[in-house]
Amino acid sequence: MYSIIVVPPPTTEDGRGPAGPVDRAQVRLAPGERLAFGRAVGADGLLIPHDGVSRRAGEITAQGAFWTLSNLSAHQTYVVENPEGAGEHIKVAPGRLDAPVPFEFSRIVLPAAGDLLPVEVWAPRHDYLRAEDGHDCPRADDGTDGEPTAPAFSVDRTKRYFAVLAALCEPRLRGAPHAPLPTVDQVVERLRPAWPAASRTSVQWNIDYLAVKLRLKPGPETAEPGTRLNGKKESLVSLALRFDLVREDDLLVLAPSRRVPR
Repeated sequence: MYSIIVVPPPTTEDGRGPAGPVDRAQVRLAPGERLAFGRAVGADGLLIPHDGVSRRAGEITAQGAFWTLSNLSAHQTYVVENPEGAGEHIKVAPGRLDAPVPFEFSRIVLPAAGDLLPVEVWAPRHDYLRAEDGHDCPRADDGTDGEPTAPAFSVDRTKRYFAVLAALCEPRLRGAPHAPLPTVDQVVERLRPAWPAASRTSVQWNIDYLAVKLRLKPGPETAEPGTRLNGKKESLVSLALRFDLVREDDLLVLAPSRRVPR
């Protein structure tokens, strides 16, 4: 059974159609299978005909629900991006073998003589002990007695503070991982359709509440409220995106038809 899908970078022959780039041939790997890539690989490898790519640049190995990357170049670091992870990435140093990649959707970025060539790798297979609905983590039903494990972060997605957190995270969840965070006034305007009484005071109160609720330590900036608030917002968004407290489908709480409760 195939578990890893590799999409090669576009070539000069690919071109673009009315709906975007044309489809490129996909390579499917079963667990244990390897795929070498570079500008001079054999017939069973992924040929990347670019002068800036090493003859044998690297190797992808399917490992069931994930994959590993070997960087066979002598001098060039490769970056593996998570296109859905708001800037999340890993770096694979020259000569590193079998670096595990945890992302479901990945993009290997190969620097090539002034170009950045993307190789997409998909790992759609998921293995769980038991899948749960919603955002709760999969868990094991091992039949043991005792108190349940306390959640790492306790958030109620029906509360106003969560809508504020979603509005803060929205620009980076929409595909701009380095987008500046919205100002308090922008958050107020974003929430007004679903929360007509939203104001600067109420939004700032919810930001302060979130910082306490998520146990963030106060930042070192203490001179002016504006600076302190910006640091707090950055910390909140970083924490929320890193641990998936807010996901793209959570942005539905910002829809005008969804009235934000207390």
